[in-house]
Amino acid sequence: MRAALVRCYGPPEAIEITELPDPQPGRGELRIDVRAAAVNYPDVLIAANRYQVSAPLPLIPGSELAGVVSALGEEVSGFALGDAVTHVALTGAFAERVVANASRVVAMPPELSFEQAAAFGVVYRTAYTALCRVANARAGEWVAVLGAAGGVGSAAIAIAKHLGCRVAAIASSDAKRAACRAWGADAAIEAEPASLRDAIREATGGGADVVLDPVGGAVSEPALRALRWGGRFVTLGFASGEIPRIPLNLVLLKGIQLLGLDLRALGERAPDALAQDAEAMRALVSAGLRPHVGERFTLDQTAAALRCVADRRAIGKVVIGVAG
Repeated sequence: MRAALVRCYGPPEAIEITELPDPQPGRGELRIDVRAAAVNYPDVLIAANRYQVSAPLPLIPGSELAGVVSALGEEVSGFALGDAVTHVALTGAFAERVVANASRVVAMPPELSFEQAAAFGVVYRTAYTALCRVANARAGEWVAVLGAAGGVGSAAIAIAKHLGCRVAAIASSDAKRAACRAWGADAAIEAEPASLRDAIREATGGGADVVLDPVGGAVSEPALRALRWGGRFVTLGFASGEIPRIPLNLVLLKGIQLLGLDLRALGERAPDALAQDAEAMRALVSAGLRPHVGERFTLDQTAAALRCVADRRAIGKVVIGVAG
C-alpha cells in the first residue's frame, strides 16, 4: 500500500509518500481501505513531535478517516466486508489501508459521502461537546468563535446556529469572513487583537456569552475581555502556536468561567459522555447538518495539505482523497 510516512520529526515537507506492506488485522481488529482522510492541526504537531502526546517513529500521520472494511480479524462481529465505516485515532489515516480495533470503528452515516464523513468526526464532535457539554450554550446567547473559518470554527458556527445561538465569527481575511457569513454567522469580525474586544462588544450589544478559542495567541485575551459578566471562555487548542497567559484578575472581576476541552482526554476519562455526544451528532446529520469541505488534496499532496492547515490558509475542512 501507499502511505504518507514521517521517518524524522519535522515540518510537513519532511513527509514522504512510500510503499509499505499491507497491514493484516489481528484478533479483534479489522482492516479499512481508506477512501478519504481529514487533516487537523494536531496532525501537523504530531509530525513535528510538538503535540501533547508523542507518537513513535516512523509514523503515518492522520487522525480521522472514512473507508470500506476489507478484512476481518478473529472474534470481530457487527461488521462485514464492504461496510462503509469511519475511524478516529492518533495516527495512521494518511494511508491506503489501516488496521483498527473494531471497538473504535463506527458505521458511516448513510447520508454522508466518504469525504464528508472523514471531515465530520473530530471537529464536529469538538464543537458540539464544547458548546453543549462544556459551555452549556443556550438559545439566544451570543457565541464568539475564534478561527471561525477553520474546521472547528466552521463546525461551531453550524452547531451554535442549530442551538438557536447568535454567532460572532472572528476570522483573519475578507474571504474567510465572507465564508463565515455564508455559513450563517450573524456578525463577522476581523481578527485584529488591538480592536477585537471593542468589535465583539459592539457586534453583540455589550459582550459575548461564550467564547470558543481553538487559536490561542494574541487574540485570546481581547476575546476574554469581550465577555459579558459571568461569561464562559472555552479553550480548544493553540493553532497560532502560542499559548496565551491570561490575567486572572479579569476572571475574578468579570465572574468568568475558564473552561477547556481535549476530546482525546475526554474519551479516555469519560467515554460514556463522548458516546452520548456522538449519538447526538448522528441525529444532527440526519437533520441535514453537513461539514464544509473547502480544500481537497490527493495522497501524493499530503505535505501540501498539512502545510495549508499549518499556515491557517484553509477555509472550511481540508480533506485528502486517498482512493476511490
